[in-house]
Amino acid sequence: MKMTLAAARQAAAEGIVMLENKNNALPLKRGEKIALLGRCQIDYNAGGTGSGGSVNTEYKTDILSSLKRNGVETDEKLEKFYTRWTRRHPIETGGGMWASRPLFQREPEILKLPLRRAAKNADTAVVVIGRSSGEEQDSYFGPGGWLLTEAERATLKAARKYFKKVIAILNVPGVIDMGWVGEFDIDAVLYIWQGGQEGGEAVADVLTGISPCGRLTDTIAVRYADYPSSADFGGDDRNFYREDIFVGYRYFETFCPEKVMYPFGFGLSYTEFEISCNSVSMSGGSVSLRVNVKNIGGTSGKEVVQVYAVPPKSRLPRPEIALVEFAKTETLGPGGSEELVIKFPLSRLSYYDDKNFCLRVDKGLYKFVIGKNVRDRSCAISLELYKDEVIRKCKSFGAPTEPFERLRGFKNGEPVYEPVPVRASEPAERRKPAPEIEFTGDRGIKLNDVKLGKAALDDFLAQLASEDLACLCRGEGMGSSRVRPGTGTAFGGVSDRLLDFGVPAVAGTDGPSGLRFDNGDKAALVPIGTMLACTWNKRLVQEIYSRIGGEMLENHVELLLGPGVNIHRNPLCGRNFEYFSEDPYMSGAMAAAAMSGLNSKGVRGVLKHIAANNREHNRKRLNSVVSERALREIYLKPIEYALELSEVKALMTAYNPVNGVQSGSNYDIITGIIRDELGFDGMVMTDWWAYLGKCGGASTKNTAAMLRAGGDIYMVHSSAANNSGGDNTLVSLKDGSLSLGELQRAAKNILKLIIDLKY
Repeated sequence: MKMTLAAARQAAAEGIVMLENKNNALPLKRGEKIALLGRCQIDYNAGGTGSGGSVNTEYKTDILSSLKRNGVETDEKLEKFYTRWTRRHPIETGGGMWASRPLFQREPEILKLPLRRAAKNADTAVVVIGRSSGEEQDSYFGPGGWLLTEAERATLKAARKYFKKVIAILNVPGVIDMGWVGEFDIDAVLYIWQGGQEGGEAVADVLTGISPCGRLTDTIAVRYADYPSSADFGGDDRNFYREDIFVGYRYFETFCPEKVMYPFGFGLSYTEFEISCNSVSMSGGSVSLRVNVKNIGGTSGKEVVQVYAVPPKSRLPRPEIALVEFAKTETLGPGGSEELVIKFPLSRLSYYDDKNFCLRVDKGLYKFVIGKNVRDRSCAISLELYKDEVIRKCKSFGAPTEPFERLRGFKNGEPVYEPVPVRASEPAERRKPAPEIEFTGDRGIKLNDVKLGKAALDDFLAQLASEDLACLCRGEGMGSSRVRPGTGTAFGGVSDRLLDFGVPAVAGTDGPSGLRFDNGDKAALVPIGTMLACTWNKRLVQEIYSRIGGEMLENHVELLLGPGVNIHRNPLCGRNFEYFSEDPYMSGAMAAAAMSGLNSKGVRGVLKHIAANNREHNRKRLNSVVSERALREIYLKPIEYALELSEVKALMTAYNPVNGVQSGSNYDIITGIIRDELGFDGMVMTDWWAYLGKCGGASTKNTAAMLRAGGDIYMVHSSAANNSGGDNTLVSLKDGSLSLGELQRAAKNILKLIIDLKY
């Protein structure tokens, strides 16, 4: 655990994003006295709530104590005031349920703070603003959510009145309104996110001298209403994805750059860097860039090099610019430099043509912009492609069933929309027959014989009766007695008969910010997904998940339920903290790094949640109505990138329906796109107690719909052997609506994963 926390502290420091630093407000000088304001200096938000963050830890650092350990002197009377006040006003948990903890906590009345006296001994006030986030609860447009509370505004106003310099640090799960920065003339602003149990130390490291090197993985707009999804986020039964492929900076940089306050990829440092591109070449379907980075400032630090592609005019509307690759330097001292070789395949330049059903790259002049953020033009190099290329031919899968209009562009300052192509046929009409394996009964073949290469998996499967296969397709949890106590699920050997065949019971537990044990056992809590992405450091993220993989081995856990790769479509989504970015490539690259780290230890992760899981309200029934193009270019693209860049063996479907069909039983997505087009042959599990079937008639019992769609295992039952959930697998097998081949195919995918694991 110690090694995990050392890497986590580094990641928390590298993920801090500095947006403002005027009047040499930072770094703080050793021995400098400051006034520290805001309850989150003590009640630091280390992570989110719910399955993605509720990790039991041995300790949690806080900002006040960490700054003092780093030699910063804080005003004693303010320190005593906040210490007493937080003890008298403990954190409100809402009873401990995931969705009941308030998003913000009460702050003391500013008139009671001894600010005038503190200002006589300190020039600088550091104001900590906090938010929480978690499952089943979205944020909201209002004070304590997107906006500051009156108490927070009063604190900033008083700090500006009494102190020469004001620093605001945001201990939050995602971006919030930033209009107050100019209103109160804040000198320095840092997003410190939620940095895990070592987050307080990381904040102190950066405030006292380690140069911040985090960069935004989301666009911060001037107003919430400027986000293109803001008008289509609040539905109770459905949300239309009218912005289509124009999500985040793809929208702002294409149509309305003036609505951006801080652009995608932005972040300041204590030093300055110069970026130059030495060459560009193309070979074997890949583009290669040689980029030199030089530290021209007076402080050591790291720089992020971001490569964006500006495409030529295409057959269909396209974003003005898109991220295709990035790299981070090592620490460079003043005058130091590093040459980075950045490579990416031509397929990164592709888009989905939903008129001809293919992934294509158009001929023309492509401009590669290399710089420090999406707006920076440190250098640019062009490359001419002389012929159109179809990267992959596709079939029409995932299109909506109900008509709506999507954004095509702007004319005279007004948005222009076009009708979205709708689905032409039902998934059942496209189902492929699954070959059946003839039942043989017990021939003495154990699963380990297959693992050792002594027997074929099909021969092992032939021994399993229908009841065994159906049981294999059920997971147990939470806290199944068949595996290590406190875990989220057990699958595989969840019956005595399956155990007799040598199928082990495999333990899986929640991530992705650390191992979550319901029985109170301790584990390392690492930074939230958004913060890990803000490091722009793939090697560091891989190292962190390698350390988590080591903890899994120590705790007899084989499967981590994470990382999450859903897109930050809207800043108010309650689970954005678990996910990485508004950008598909950033999300997929970070997920691949995490998976590679786990794989290095012989354990596995589960990429989740498929697909378009972008709101927590009514999450099991809220229909995401999205075009086939947006589904493939934005919401499934991180999965595609992760499959390309790493070895992925397990996926998890989402709660929400997509285009009228629940994610866990969505044939178009699971089989049509992910299995047949992307080539995924691993295990697909549902989220816990998910509904299956079509909107209006979905049920937790309809596992036959999951199996027909290409899903493999339903989560979860209290007893898989007794079918405690009352699923319809065997009934459907008997009436012919489910084939034996489909059931055997699912069982085979589960067994392949089990054979692959280190247990």
